[in-house]
Amino acid sequence: MIARGPLSEAVIATLSRPAGTARPSGPVCDADPFGDDLQLALHLCYELHYQGLPGVDPAWEWDPELLRFRGRMERVFEDALWGSVPGGDDVAGEIDALLVEHVPDTGLSHFLLDEGEWWQVRELFVHRSIYHLKEADPHAWAIPRLTGRAKAALVAVEFDEFGGGRAERVHARLFADLLDAAGLSSRYLHYLDDVPACSLATVNMMSLFGLHRRLRGALVGHFAATEISTGPSAQRMDQALGRLDAPDACRLFYTEHIEADAVHEQVLRRDVVGDLLTREPELAADIVFGIQATELLEQHLADHLLKAWRDGWSSLRGQSSRIFLR
Repeated sequence: MIARGPLSEAVIATLSRPAGTARPSGPVCDADPFGDDLQLALHLCYELHYQGLPGVDPAWEWDPELLRFRGRMERVFEDALWGSVPGGDDVAGEIDALLVEHVPDTGLSHFLLDEGEWWQVRELFVHRSIYHLKEADPHAWAIPRLTGRAKAALVAVEFDEFGGGRAERVHARLFADLLDAAGLSSRYLHYLDDVPACSLATVNMMSLFGLHRRLRGALVGHFAATEISTGPSAQRMDQALGRLDAPDACRLFYTEHIEADAVHEQVLRRDVVGDLLTREPELAADIVFGIQATELLEQHLADHLLKAWRDGWSSLRGQSSRIFLR
């Protein structure tokens, strides 16, 4: 892990020692909420709640001083998200907007469908590996925070995400197979040092929402936005990969999502969001926030990739990005 500033440097130095023997500190208030330093520092803290980090004492997961430092960074990140979206409480209107396909569209999957090259597709795989190798794990935090039909329906969607009980069909496994077929590493977090802040932020947002019960509405909003928008973009990605004569294992990941997410869209809208609002109508603004924050950060990532590619540059960080160029 390579530090990207004083915050990530403090976290890395802290995690290199036995739990409880260090106290991280740094200029949190002055940090760019969407910048490399804060986003890497947050990601390292969050990863302790997932598969952990090599060589790091697992007792750091609940260390009070590290949690306090993470909390300060979270406040900066969350405040920036709230301040960057319009807000509101019209959940139905936000979901309806997600279902509208703009024509013509200049989004990421449209670009790859129309003119993307194989090296650009491989770069996208690298960016997405930070999440897709643990796909659906952050959303599992919502399960103990929901009740009734909303809980049952969310678990049904998660069951599909985790392969319906078949290890080889788990979506994270399918993405690992995609990476292998594309000649990339499928090792968990292998590309952490290569992806910029805009990639880390999309994953950190899920962890932020998932690890705080007060943000359960935002997590449900995020999950709904993701499932509703994935089907059409997955279809375009499959078509782009077909045009590029990509390996079948690369296409399988996307064809799996075309079918699954068409069903998930209805389940999430009617049974998860609908039931949650019936039980806790006061969460409407949080659900809207989750949807809007998802759109915001996905747009940040798309803007970064498209600008780099249209300028003829790699979208990855540093010297390692050269291996993905033509």
